[in-house]
Amino acid sequence: MADPASQNGVPKASKQELDAAFEDLYRAHLRDVYSYSYYRVGNHHDAEDLTEQAFLQAYRHFERARRESDGRPLRPWLIRIAHNLASNFHRDRARRPQTALDNADPIAAPHGTERIAEGREELKQVIEQIDNLPDDRRDALVMRFALGMDNREIARALGRTDGATKVLIHRAIKQLEQEMEA
Repeated sequence: MADPASQNGVPKASKQELDAAFEDLYRAHLRDVYSYSYYRVGNHHDAEDLTEQAFLQAYRHFERARRESDGRPLRPWLIRIAHNLASNFHRDRARRPQTALDNADPIAAPHGTERIAEGREELKQVIEQIDNLPDDRRDALVMRFALGMDNREIARALGRTDGATKVLIHRAIKQLEQEMEA
């Protein structure tokens, strides 16, 4: 007869052990979840809110996720949570109009060098073109190049096969190149 404090023959971790493991997960992936959220919503305050929501949701389901991961890293699971929250954020935002203040860019300190200005302009153009990509392509590029995730992690985060993810990233890069040349 199985121990009542176990599931599938695996002893259930104590609350203290789970909290310590979650703290490690949080410290290891806070920057990734925040960065992904920021790339998706483009605003530091909203990205902080989404990051907080993602980790709260992850904490609620952490024990189950650890059991079901079979030892695989939980980073794609966290990014998937952030992905879903960002999608909900955009859907909710589309339902209500924004004020001019919501659309205002922060005032940047002026820089004297032309080179920095040119680099910023080029980066702005790349980001604008990335924003014009279909959601799945944009997300794949952000995960790959901003978060440094490998194809397998991206596949898990997006719920795709490794092969489909490789094709998705390739097509996203090609489309971005074409858009930048145009």
